[in-house]
Amino acid sequence: MAAFTFDHVHLRSPDPEETAQFYENMFGATIKRSMQQGKPRVDLDLCGATFFIAQISADDAGAAPESPYLGLDHMGLRVEGIDDTVAELKAKGAEFTMEPTTIRPGTRIAFMRGPQNVSIELLERSA
Repeated sequence: MAAFTFDHVHLRSPDPEETAQFYENMFGATIKRSMQQGKPRVDLDLCGATFFIAQISADDAGAAPESPYLGLDHMGLRVEGIDDTVAELKAKGAEFTMEPTTIRPGTRIAFMRGPQNVSIELLERSA
């Protein structure tokens, strides 16, 4: 069998710069700006993962789905101190769709809404 390695996630946005700023502000992502085929390109390094942000007009795209739906559902970011992290993100203007909740012993989660209705899970695991 072939060997696979993770490469990237591709996001679509009517305003890639604004979307990138959200991830930089909320999570400390590193914005990488470049030119591709003579046009500005905005990518992110988010926790070591590469995110490409492609511009698309709202008229050319369907509405973001409401959860639950088939296909890729959300991204998850592990944190320590989820309650303090949620409070910090709320102070930055984050909108939470699920407050910190213990789903099983040693595992707490919360969900927030990102640009274009992207669902972002924060996850804390303890021993």
